Amino acid sequence: MPSFHHTVHFWLKPDLTDIQRADFLAAAKAIADSPNVATCRVGVPAGTDRPVVDNSYDLQLHCVFASQADHDAYQSPDDQVHTNFINTYKSFWTRVLIHDSIDA
Repeated sequence: MPSFHHTVHFWLKPDLTDIQRADFLAAAKAIADSPNVATCRVGVPAGTDRPVVDNSYDLQLHCVFASQADHDAYQSPDDQVHTNFINTYKSFWTRVLIHDSIDA
């Protein structure tokens, strides 16, 4: 069964304090605590200077799930880690862009 990849790019509000940004980063890393997530990483733009690279986002969350069913469970209200993250921090971002994929 192919793995399911969920990549989320966040553009944060420019007026967030350093403490709010640190809280958001810690909360994004804690997404790994979801029982539905196999692996999770959090990154920031590498600043790669190439025309095809978008460095405009503030934070990238990349979660891997063992199956689409695990991803779907993560998206449900029953996944308190994910639900609490959204409810607590949705006011911190101005834009979210998500790419979902499965192993080819």
